[in-house]
Amino acid sequence: LENLQPEIKELAKRLRYEVSVRGKQLGWSEKVARFHFTKNMRRIVTELYVRDNCHPFKATLLLWVQVPMWVCVSLALRNCSVGARGSAVQEQFSSGGALWFPDLTAPDSTWILPVSLGLVNLLVVEV
Repeated sequence: LENLQPEIKELAKRLRYEVSVRGKQLGWSEKVARFHFTKNMRRIVTELYVRDNCHPFKATLLLWVQVPMWVCVSLALRNCSVGARGSAVQEQFSSGGALWFPDLTAPDSTWILPVSLGLVNLLVVEV
C-alpha cells in the first residue's frame, strides 16, 4: 500500500485537473465536480489494489486471527499455571517435558526457550 502512494498522488493530481476541465466545459458546480472526482478516484484506487494484489484488508487479516488466538493461548496457559484444573495438571507438567526441560513447572535455567521464542517473534515481525 505504501509503495502505491506516489502513483495514487500523481493519478489524483491528473484526475483533479481532468475533472476541473470537464466541469468547466459542462458547467458543473463544485459539488458535482467533487462527486465525479471521488467516484473516479475510488475506481482508480480499487483497480490499483487489484493490479498489485494489495487490498488494505489483507494487512489486517493476520491481526483478526492472531489476537483471538493469543487471548485463548494466554488464558489456557494461565489456567494451567495456577492449577485451575487441579493437581493432576501440575503433576503432568512436572513430568511431561522433553530434551533439556523435563520439568515444565521449573524455570528454564539455560534460557534456550525464552531466547528462541523471542528470536522467532522478531523474525515473524520483520518478515
